[in-house]
Amino acid sequence: MAISISLVLLLLILAVIFLRNGGLKVSHALVCALLGFFLAGTSMGPTIQNGIAATADVVGDIRP
Repeated sequence: MAISISLVLLLLILAVIFLRNGGLKVSHALVCALLGFFLAGTSMGPTIQNGIAATADVVGDIRP
């Protein structure tokens, strides 16, 4: 749960930066958000979530 919240915040911050720099239009951001919501409701949603969690675990286990 904490990983998904932090990932959402990171993506939100990136979207705001892209919107402010003009690299991302509001309509494009809305389409991406809708795609995310609809994709989460499909049968691929849990697979994507498991893949992101596994990637976060691997990155979290790396020691500098």
